[in-house]
Amino acid sequence: MNGQYIVIEGQDATGKSTQVELLATYLRKQGKEVVTIHEPDGDLPSASALRRLIKTKSYRLQPKTILLLFTAARLELWKKLAEPCLKREGVVISARNWYSSIAYQGYGQKLSLKLIKITTQRYLPKRYLHPDHAVILTLKDDTRKARQSARALDIATDTFESKPNDFQERVTRSYLRIAKDLQIPTLDASPRPPEVHQQILKLFGL
Repeated sequence: MNGQYIVIEGQDATGKSTQVELLATYLRKQGKEVVTIHEPDGDLPSASALRRLIKTKSYRLQPKTILLLFTAARLELWKKLAEPCLKREGVVISARNWYSSIAYQGYGQKLSLKLIKITTQRYLPKRYLHPDHAVILTLKDDTRKARQSARALDIATDTFESKPNDFQERVTRSYLRIAKDLQIPTLDASPRPPEVHQQILKLFGL
């Protein structure tokens, strides 16, 4: 299977979705087929339904349940959107992949990192676990919180964005640990989106 699988990762409000769309536009102008994914959502009704379950705070799901729902959504997105595009030698650009479960369920909700890895490996292929290109976007907490508060989102009802500061701080620290452990480059997301986009192009050699 050829093509390219690219992941743009990071905590909430770091601009992942914006960078996914900017990169997709850039590559489409080069004549490439591009599929964009915003885990656990995508242009796929089954994944969108799973996202609603995951993101609704009132359900009070257990961390293991959330991991299984994320894994199910990832499998749907990979088999129905990503894998066919890669087989056609296209480019798949995803905001988030299983790194998010390491950060949010693992370090944030204190779920076993071993369990997260075993569960993901059981249902997703090696290509998913090891993207061709990946970057983790970072922001200082005060900048990230300011961006978060300005977003058109009801944070009070969101499973993760409504969690207290100690949870958010664990997630922030975890991304630096993930970057080190998995040798994923990090990029400061505080400049204007076009500037961050240019840095991503340079980082990926595109």
